[in-house]
Amino acid sequence: MVMACQAQAADLEAGEKLFTRVCGGCHKVGPSARAAFGPELNGIFGRRAGSTEGYVYSPEMKASGIVWDREKLTAFVADPSEVVPGTKMRLWGISDAEKVDNLLAYLATFK
Repeated sequence: MVMACQAQAADLEAGEKLFTRVCGGCHKVGPSARAAFGPELNGIFGRRAGSTEGYVYSPEMKASGIVWDREKLTAFVADPSEVVPGTKMRLWGISDAEKVDNLLAYLATFK
């Protein structure tokens, strides 16, 4: 319920633009999404890290035991190597709470 409220307050268009600019070169979402340089992100919320088909994850990601929720995704987007040392994810990090809210709300629209 909290996530639904946050998603309503978030700016989905801004989240889409941020995804396209920062994430879209490696990750895909939507009906035709497939693994690319990174895994596809449909249904990321509630998914076990390192579990999508068609992508070769680092051993560290596969062994992390993480189930992606808002808290873990927020931390991972801010500093991937802090959350999963040895991850293949290369991102300077996004720590602006509003931008992260928008991004996660956008990703939540892809079940």
